[in-house]
Amino acid sequence: MESTDVVIIGAGVVGLAIAAEIAGRYPDLQVIVMERNVQFGQETSCRNSEVIHSGIYYLKDSLKARLCVTGKDLLYRFCHEQGVPYKRLGKLIVAVSDDDLPSLQMLMERALANGVEDISYMEAREVSQLEPHIASKGALFSPSTGILDSHKLMKRLEWLALKDGAMMAYCHEARGIMPRGDGYIVEFTNPDGSADAISCSWLINCAGLGADRVASWMGIDVEKEGYRLYPCKGEYFSVNSSKAELARHLIYPPPHEELKGLGIHVTKTLDGRIRLGPSAFYVDKIDYSVDPGNAGDFYDSVKGFLPFLDFTDLEPEMAGIRPKLQGPGQPFRDFIIRHEADRGLKGIINLLGIESPGLTCCLSIAGMVADMICR
Repeated sequence: MESTDVVIIGAGVVGLAIAAEIAGRYPDLQVIVMERNVQFGQETSCRNSEVIHSGIYYLKDSLKARLCVTGKDLLYRFCHEQGVPYKRLGKLIVAVSDDDLPSLQMLMERALANGVEDISYMEAREVSQLEPHIASKGALFSPSTGILDSHKLMKRLEWLALKDGAMMAYCHEARGIMPRGDGYIVEFTNPDGSADAISCSWLINCAGLGADRVASWMGIDVEKEGYRLYPCKGEYFSVNSSKAELARHLIYPPPHEELKGLGIHVTKTLDGRIRLGPSAFYVDKIDYSVDPGNAGDFYDSVKGFLPFLDFTDLEPEMAGIRPKLQGPGQPFRDFIIRHEADRGLKGIINLLGIESPGLTCCLSIAGMVADMICR
C-alpha cells in the first residue's frame, strides 16, 4: 500500500488553497489532493457569485467574520500578485422603503464590530449619484467588496500546489476511512473503477457537499455533533445585455432573518453583465437545472430597487448548491474547521458548512488549517 503525509479530500477552492499553503509551508510533507471529478472546482466553487465579501453580515467573533475580514485582504493581494482577474467594484446594500432603514443600522454596527472600517451610510441623493438608475431610501456602501475570476483563482492555486510538490488525484473518489496505527487508511476508487487505498498521517476533509458523509466514515455521529449538511440550492438569472450599464456596483437588499441567504441581489460579471441571484431553497438531491418559471420571483424581489428592469429582460443562467449546516428554520451556524484530536482522531481535520463567504475566506482558512498541521 502506498503512503503519504497528507491527504486532502476535495479539490474545491478551499481544498486547493490548503494544498498550496501546506505544500509551500512544509516542503518535507507529501500532499495528495483526492477529487472525484475530472478537474478542480466542479461543484460549489464554480457555481457562485464570485464575490469578494468584506465581512459585513456575520456574527461578531464568528469564524465567518474573522476569516472573511482577513481573507479579503489576502485574496486581493493574491489576485494582484498572481495575475488573477478581479475588480474592486464596491457594493450597495439598499433600503427600498423606510422600513428597511433599521436593518441598515444593524448591519452598520455589525460591520464595524467585525473590523470593516471602510463602510459608510449614504442618503438617497448620494446613492443616486453612484447609481442614477436604481431606487432607494438610502444605502450602506462597502467599497472593498469586489468580484474575481474563480476558475483562474483555482487554476493558480493548483499550479502553486503542484509547483511545491503536491499531487492532484482527479477521478479518484474516496470511499471510506480506517484508522491505522498513528494514521489512517483512505479507501478510494481509481479512474477505471478499481478499488485501492492509501495511508496518511494527516487527513483533511474538504469534501464540500459530501463532507458530512466523509465525517461519518470517521465514526463521528453527524446528527449528534451537528455535522449534518443540508443542501441549499440557489438559482441565477441573467439580465438582458442592453441594460448592463444601468448598474455599476453590486447591489443587495437588506437581509432578513427568514432568508436562507443574503436575498436575491445584483452582481456584475468581469465582462460587465448583470446577474441576479442566488435564490435559496432546500433540496433533497443535487440538480443544477434552473426552473424558468421562477423568473417571476426574481423580478418581484428586485423590481423595488431596479425600476429599469422588465420581466422580459430575465433569462435562466445557472444554479449552485451550498452545503449549509443550518436546516430549515434553524439559526445561524458558523463554519466548522476542527482538528478532531479530542475525539481520539489525531491528524484528522474536518471542514464543514464552508458556504459563503468561503470563497473570500479560502486563503485565511488555508492558513488556519496549516497552523494545525504538525501540532
